[in-house]
Amino acid sequence: MIGNGMTRRTFIEAGGGVATASLAMAASPAAALLQSGGATVKGQPLPDGVKLPTVAPKRKRPDSVGFAIVGLGGYALNQMMPRFDQAERAHIAAIVSGNPNKLTRVGDAYGVPADARYSYEDFAKIASDDRIDAVYIVLPTGLHAEWVTRAFAARKHVLCEKPMALSSAECARMIAAGQRAKRKLMIAYRSHFEPYNLEAMKLMQQKAAGDIRLVRTEQSYRMGPTSPSQNWRTSRALAGGGPLEDYGIYGLQSALYLTGEMPESISATTFRPTGDPRFAEIFAHVASQWRFPSGAVAQLVTSYDSAGTNFAHVRGTTGALIMDPATSYSGQKMRLEGRDDREFTPGDPSVQFARQLDHFADAVRDNAAIRTPGEMGLRDLRLIEAIYAAAADGRTVKLAPDGTMRG
Repeated sequence: MIGNGMTRRTFIEAGGGVATASLAMAASPAAALLQSGGATVKGQPLPDGVKLPTVAPKRKRPDSVGFAIVGLGGYALNQMMPRFDQAERAHIAAIVSGNPNKLTRVGDAYGVPADARYSYEDFAKIASDDRIDAVYIVLPTGLHAEWVTRAFAARKHVLCEKPMALSSAECARMIAAGQRAKRKLMIAYRSHFEPYNLEAMKLMQQKAAGDIRLVRTEQSYRMGPTSPSQNWRTSRALAGGGPLEDYGIYGLQSALYLTGEMPESISATTFRPTGDPRFAEIFAHVASQWRFPSGAVAQLVTSYDSAGTNFAHVRGTTGALIMDPATSYSGQKMRLEGRDDREFTPGDPSVQFARQLDHFADAVRDNAAIRTPGEMGLRDLRLIEAIYAAAADGRTVKLAPDGTMRG
């Protein structure tokens, strides 16, 4: 998620210093980047530029699912929480933060009762709060595994921001915790609910560009001056390798849902400039090339240090699908080139947020199948691990159909 000020979530103290993390990366990038730990949640002040509602959103149906929002950072406050007003079957029932002033201001704006405003220290008390059906985890990635597990311990359903975690092992533990609690787990892959991307999936299934030969994706922007102590996205313990997990996850997803295939092999490269505080612990660029069983290839690039772009191109035997921008909050554009040239305007991209909430509510209330379950998040972390392993070893990594590395 990319937002103004890069402050999506509540915040943090990351254990281990810059020097320790840098040495670990130099010794074994794949191993170092895919382990979280030493990160503890800590409330931060209200982010700059947040516009709180003047009228609290109202629930629209008696069976509306009550969510506890865990993490009141920029993404939660600027994007997701305002969208509850557009959802038919979801409402904000509680909020969780380590900053008392933020709890008061946000709670008042959203009409959250005083006794439904929890700190991280008393989070376990949500277990006895029947107003809360589900927990929405909007914390930095390195904290997902711990707080998803805590939410399941409180016997609540969980919607978790992407990426699911920092390692496939963490993902597996999160899925197991949900199974033990007999509660739902969904990963917030919003593009699966966005009209342009849904139309693109349908077009590729219909072979509107013929047989797919090449997919290219890039999600990049140039991060301003910062450091791990100032921005969680540059902290290894909180963000993993950096741009791949954050912005590049959209390209990774696009390559999968546009081809409808899993790669059979991956090669990759990474780059981290020396002496730049932004990249003391994370990579600046990650690029990978995938080969699919059909013979199609995908080229994925993501960067925190190049001019901004967000596109997905599919080239087939009879045409091409061009999405630019591809996975933004709004403003998507899409066209098909070839035997059937045309532009597409399948709907308003902003509905993706409310549709995601209502989809999870349907799973909770009606036991509907989840489109983006924890197993999808696990699959994607396996692919991220394969990308880092390929880059670290300078080799092509062979994959099993579930994304695990062979050999």
